[in-house]
Amino acid sequence: MSELSARFQELLGLLSASPVLAIALTLGAFFAGNRLFRLLRRPVWLPPMLISAMLVGGMIAVLAIDYSDYSDGAQWLTVLLGPATVALGVPLYQQMHHIRALWRPILFTLPVAAMMAAVYAVVIAGLMGASPEVLASLAPKSVTAPIAIGITEQLGGSVSLMMGGLLITGILATLFVDLVARWLSITDPRILGLALGLNGHALGTARAFEISPAAGAFASLGMGLTGIFTALILPLAFRLIGI
Repeated sequence: MSELSARFQELLGLLSASPVLAIALTLGAFFAGNRLFRLLRRPVWLPPMLISAMLVGGMIAVLAIDYSDYSDGAQWLTVLLGPATVALGVPLYQQMHHIRALWRPILFTLPVAAMMAAVYAVVIAGLMGASPEVLASLAPKSVTAPIAIGITEQLGGSVSLMMGGLLITGILATLFVDLVARWLSITDPRILGLALGLNGHALGTARAFEISPAAGAFASLGMGLTGIFTALILPLAFRLIGI
């Protein structure tokens, strides 16, 4: 039994040294998370990304895989984040006539929403005595991952901490937009989609596409514009306030 365990650990070590194990764990967790999400009847409070993240974390702990080894191997998949984000331009094009009709309220809403998303996180963390690294990691939490990673690295933050904040923000934004929409009886898919994209990045956008193609298009627009605006303004703001 001990010999079998030693051989298993040896095999695991060999797999950990290559991206094969990390990619297999990530893809397996992704498909399992989506499957469980459907079996649970699509709860808003438990998106498939959260289920997948918990599955990956559990497997890393059970198999005693070093996180740095997993992270290095999974980087092959993060390359796909950029093309996936760019592909959201397709629904944007399909719904362009709706977007043109509402360009004024969109233009007014975007800067306020993007600034507030960064400001309240930095202010709360600052009042609690967070370090500059933590502040830099939390500021881009409402931006889609490919852009948020670049912003965090530029500001000197922790990408791992930022990704945790990104996940929590997406889940809570999706949940609260759904609750507030019911409370205020908001049913316009354009408003719901824009709110989900501005506040919930990719998780909110995924939820918006479940509502309707129009909601998904406006969520894509909100997510993309928030990312661009934040990438331009946030580094400048950090330099001005000396963080």
